[in-house]
Order: sequence, then structure tokens, then C-alpha cells
Amino acid sequence: MSPPVSSGPSSPASNTPSLTDFAALIRLSNQTGTLLLMLPSLWALVLASKGRPSVPLLIIFVVGSFVMRSVGVIINDLADRSFDRQVTRTKMRPLARGTLRPVHAVLFLVGFLFVAAGLLAFLNPLTVVLSPIALGLATVYPFTKRFFSAPQFFLGLAFGWGTVLAWAAVRNQLDPATWLLFACTICWALAYDTVYALQDREDDRRVGVHSSALLFSSHVWIAVGTFELVMLGLLATAGWLEHLNATFYVGLAGVAGFYSQQVWRLRGEVSPSEAFAMFQHHVGVGLVILAGIWVGTL
Repeated sequence: MSPPVSSGPSSPASNTPSLTDFAALIRLSNQTGTLLLMLPSLWALVLASKGRPSVPLLIIFVVGSFVMRSVGVIINDLADRSFDRQVTRTKMRPLARGTLRPVHAVLFLVGFLFVAAGLLAFLNPLTVVLSPIALGLATVYPFTKRFFSAPQFFLGLAFGWGTVLAWAAVRNQLDPATWLLFACTICWALAYDTVYALQDREDDRRVGVHSSALLFSSHVWIAVGTFELVMLGLLATAGWLEHLNATFYVGLAGVAGFYSQQVWRLRGEVSPSEAFAMFQHHVGVGLVILAGIWVGTL
């Protein structure tokens, strides 16, 4: 399906785009997405290293999360600029409103990919071999909303691959806990991005793109609760395999309590601003899990 072309006016792109446009392109003022990509990688780094990740690896994966999230949103905006013009929340993005040309975005993208390649130079061969999959998933994800009912699953694959790379970077091998963290991150992304997609349900339905918020409709609360329950089960199993102490499970119990409150709220009507706030709260969840993993290794 070809994306519909908006007939609305757009501002012509300048031959010399502003830094403000580039900052808006990578969502510089809102790094929630970077944190949600970074935190599962940090879970894997801390768990795989038994609570003692090396400083260089921490720096590489923190910087790498910012770089790859920027790569992802540039690819997303290039793919979706015709859709974005028709959605209230996204119509002011630089590519959608025409203040930035696709060629500028592509050049910016290439710059980030060079930085990503430079970071790989400091990692072991297994991590380097696995890394192109991350770029492939980031490239495929924006197009899945055209044909797949729950494109959030592919977002989870893209974000979850960071756990695989982080584990490989520490141990130079992939253990069962690696795949549990990978699957856990997929479930987490399905949960929080379904909540995020509640902001755009009417626009998405009108434009003709898919989202899990549309798929689950009035049963969103059941779907989100199920994803979160499976996520916690996978995390608990990974902790058991890696011999984490009881403190880790106390942290998971706290997360379960928070999730139950959020799921209960989703039973009713949720405004776009409330949906966005609920989405942002998942950063706190990720930090609690990270702290629990670290304390659980002591």
C-alpha cells in the first residue's frame, strides 16, 4: 500500500536547514525512547557481568543507545513523512512539514551510522557479527505498520536486540538468560508502546495504518496486562538462572504492583496526554528493574 499524499500546505525546506530541525528530527528534547532502548541493554550488561560491568562497555552502550535510537527515528520519519502530515501529533515533524529535505535526513543518518560503526570497533567479534541485525530491525519496523496488525512487536525485536549485543559483549557467548531478556524486552515494548499508541488511535484508523491499540480496542487493558505478566515471568526466570538473590524478586513484586494500577486505569477512557504520561512511567520501571538486577547480584 502506498502512503497517501497530503494535500495540505507545507513549508519549503531551506537549502541550509537549521540545527533546530535536526534536533527535532532525532527528538533531542525527548529522550524517553533512548532510555527505553538503553535500559534492557544495561540489564543485560549488569546481569551478564554479575553486577560488575566494565566502564568502557557502559559508555559504549549508553552512547550506542542514543545513536541507534536516532538512526531509528530518522528512518521512521523518512518512511512515514506522508502519513505524519495527517496525524495531529506528528504533522509538525521537520520532514512532514517540509522544513527538512529527505536528502538532509539521509546525510544525517549516514553520520550516525559512521559513529555506530566506530563504537563497534571496540567490541568483540561476536558482537560485531550480530550488530547488523539491529540495523535491519530498525529499518524494517517503520514499514510493518502498513501490513502487520501489531507493529509494536517489531519495535520490541529492535529494542530487544540490544540485550543480545550487550550479553555477547560481556561473555562472548549467548546463554539461555540472553534469550529470556530478549523476549522480556519484546513483551515490555508491546506493553508500553500499546499505551503510547492510544494517543493516535483515531488518526491511525483514519489514515489506514495499524497499531496494537487498534487491534486490541476495548481489550487493551487485558493485552497490556498479559504482556506485563509474561515480561515479569521471563525476568524472574532469567534471575533464577543467573542466581540472583531475593532482593531482585522484591523489586519485581513492586513492579507488579505498579503494573496492576496502570492496567486498572486502562479499563477506562484514557486521554492522549494521560497515555503519554503512562508511557513515560515505564522508564521508572526499567530503572527499578536495573537496580534490582544489580542488588540481586551482591
